[in-house]
Amino acid sequence: MSVTDPIADALTILRNASFAKKEVAELRNSKLLEEVLKVLKKESFIANYKLIKDTKQGLLRVYFHYEKNGTPAILGIKRISRPGLRVYKKSDELPKVLGGLGVAVISTSKGLMTDSEAREQKMGGEVICYAW
Repeated sequence: MSVTDPIADALTILRNASFAKKEVAELRNSKLLEEVLKVLKKESFIANYKLIKDTKQGLLRVYFHYEKNGTPAILGIKRISRPGLRVYKKSDELPKVLGGLGVAVISTSKGLMTDSEAREQKMGGEVICYAW
């Protein structure tokens, strides 16, 4: 079966695994997903990720980050721009997720970055997802 939106599938796996208090989740590898994970790691939503080579496209093993009381760092993650409806925003229109408590991942001409980094550099782009 073909996957029409692999990023949405990966975000769903991350959301479900963090709610189930899993330590590790495995995702199919893609360059865009690897960059999204890099941003999530930088913002401390995940502990780490590792690329595992196989005979096909490879896997990304994601290690989750939890607070001391067991609360997952990822309380919610949502795909915004999708294949059927791409969402682009200018630098002054970039969203603030939960009033600045969350992060919007933006695809700019300089690569993927958070909404606050894109605002600082005065760059707009495609809104990939929200995480809080």
